[in-house]
Amino acid sequence: MLKRVLGLCMLVALISASTASAQAKPTTKSNDPVADGRPLSRWIRDLKAESPQTRNAAAYEIAGMGPAAAPAVPALIEALDDPVAAVRFPVTVALKEIGPAAKAAVPRLQKMMAEEVNDEIAASARRALRQIDPSAVPTE
Repeated sequence: MLKRVLGLCMLVALISASTASAQAKPTTKSNDPVADGRPLSRWIRDLKAESPQTRNAAAYEIAGMGPAAAPAVPALIEALDDPVAAVRFPVTVALKEIGPAAKAAVPRLQKMMAEEVNDEIAASARRALRQIDPSAVPTE
């Protein structure tokens, strides 16, 4: 009988421990939006990854978060200078999707429209400006 009681106590202890660990949450900012199971802060870090594919994916994931990704604006502005066009393009998309909260990017996007050699990226910069601050779009 004592063995049964001890066995039952052990079982209850194991179940309690596994339930407690299953309820533990990863430590992230409580207001950090999540995309594909990862918080915005991790996607922001990925904007500086060595692999262009990782930087590209990060920019697209941030774009998918829309206005909630506003804390990424400084890192996105920096990423507009990425040497890889396949990274710069989704960065302009992300700024467009963030919208007016990306106002700090206006001067850099204006410069990009004038100086970007890739026509697709220049056009995307223009679309981003239209979404962020229509009055900032230069007239032709």
